[in-house]
Amino acid sequence: MVMKHIIYISVFAFAFLFLGSVRTMACTAAVISGKATPDGRPLLWKHRDTGMPDNALEHFKGERFSFTGLVNAGGNIAPGAAVSDREVWAGANTAGFAIINTASYNIKDDDIPPSMMDREGIVIHRALGICGTVSDFEHFLDTLSRPIGVEANFGVIDASGGAAMYEVNNGSYVKYDVNDSSVAPDGYIVFTNFSFSGRKEDVKGYERYLTASAVFGEAVSSGTVFTPDFIFGNLSRSFRNDFTGTDLGKDFDFLLSEGIFNGIVPDIDFIPRRSTSASVVVQGVESGEDPLHTVIWTVLGYPPCGTAVPVPVSVHDIVPDYMKSDPCSGHSLICDIVLDIKYRYVFRFGTGSGKGYLDMSPLMAGGPDGPSILECCTESDRKIRETFLSLYNGYTEGRTTAEEFYSGYLDISPLFLEIYLDEFKYFAHLLKNH
Repeated sequence: MVMKHIIYISVFAFAFLFLGSVRTMACTAAVISGKATPDGRPLLWKHRDTGMPDNALEHFKGERFSFTGLVNAGGNIAPGAAVSDREVWAGANTAGFAIINTASYNIKDDDIPPSMMDREGIVIHRALGICGTVSDFEHFLDTLSRPIGVEANFGVIDASGGAAMYEVNNGSYVKYDVNDSSVAPDGYIVFTNFSFSGRKEDVKGYERYLTASAVFGEAVSSGTVFTPDFIFGNLSRSFRNDFTGTDLGKDFDFLLSEGIFNGIVPDIDFIPRRSTSASVVVQGVESGEDPLHTVIWTVLGYPPCGTAVPVPVSVHDIVPDYMKSDPCSGHSLICDIVLDIKYRYVFRFGTGSGKGYLDMSPLMAGGPDGPSILECCTESDRKIRETFLSLYNGYTEGRTTAEEFYSGYLDISPLFLEIYLDEFKYFAHLLKNH
């Protein structure tokens, strides 16, 4: 017990010392082959960190394929770009092709100016409109004009079992085939904000990489299966830090009862951070399966305060209105609600250095007469998942037609928001404004 006190006191002293350091906008991600999932369907995960907290989903008609993607709410045009150059940060199309990215900071090897960089969102938008397979994406990269305008890692999956990660700079790329056991022995690759082929001295996001890798590795060792639910619960809502060897979620009661902390901690190197704006898991299809069985599970806003909404890929726009940018406010309704909870209860210190702290007590313990925020999230996720799967399983198993499925989805998708609001009724004084 004394040793645990010493460890945690040392960790908090270290965190306070570096609280004022510069933090890079970043993401945490993984490509998971169908070989590593219980149903043979690959998964593509992106936990997004950005200076744009208001995110939304939008449906697009591409040159070859329709697709649904994660965008900045209220407008997703790159600075200085033509109107046709839309920005999308994760998505999937009607061919079953899906793509995400993370920024990299160690593979740019030229003097291309910043004004010509940061085109990752444009690349994703264009790829979703024309690429049907991982091979198509590789050809797409080969034929892009140089400089490409990116320094990034791109994760991709397709409906033929393809799963890969590409480290891409202005003139070249390195491919990692997730189906190759010599590359990904357990069928997945985790990546954050550095490229494995890049300069070691410029690595960013290594702490989150350690944590995510440990969580995935422990799941493999214990026989735990990879699902969207597993990812949201164990990664996007985790307060574990394997760089410091601590897990503030797991040890919350101990830390509080022993007086080691009061529940308020520095927001440093957790996977969910103040800068987190969404978490997306694209659940692809097994090789030979209908690509339209692809589902985009999305938590808008701050995942420890939000809920996972399933949005099927479709030729038509079936994205729930509360997930889109509202024409008047320019914001997604559900994202606004999640952010209200985040800033009122978790990141409730709004000025000065206080912005660098979060209050874990509402997340983990809740109020005297109500549940914790994380309990509300988990129960909301469960009810939404069960409601959706009762319809979806009938579609994928051939018991209902595509028309019946999409019609049914339009009927039940408004219920997902109602479920979320009902689970958070303890916070009704805040939610009533929505």
